[in-house]
Amino acid sequence: MEHLENMGETAVVVSIDGRSEAVIGIMDQAKDEAALTVNVLQHVYGIKVYMLTGDNVRTAKAIARDIGLPASNVIADVLPAEKVAHVKRLRAQGERVAMVGDGVNDSPALAEADVGVAIGSGTQIAIETGGIVLVNSKLTDLLVAIDLAKTIYS
Repeated sequence: MEHLENMGETAVVVSIDGRSEAVIGIMDQAKDEAALTVNVLQHVYGIKVYMLTGDNVRTAKAIARDIGLPASNVIADVLPAEKVAHVKRLRAQGERVAMVGDGVNDSPALAEADVGVAIGSGTQIAIETGGIVLVNSKLTDLLVAIDLAKTIYS
């Protein structure tokens, strides 16, 4: 199981009549454009990028590695309230926070952030909570939104 999780997969044990028969790895892959988006956010815009996820630490760090996010910026095994607490902690440190999410568990943090960005293919509650909705569900549209905001407000 540990091997699967280190590869970024969630291990699922299949049992029949109370006896473990197999272990299956299920992978929640990052969006195709995630690595590009994270790279531009970090290296072009100088934005600190964090991953807040309910996934286990090994799986989260494997995905982070694939998209170029430092392991130190991965906060895993978190519940929705913990995501909110992390957003509050960053804001208390004087950071302006944009939270990007697509699920029910992201919605409270989307509401707490200075800017909540919902993925258009996500849950209805996330879409309703986000101040910005990426209609095409492409993470690179976040870069377009930042450019637009910089153009309008500078």
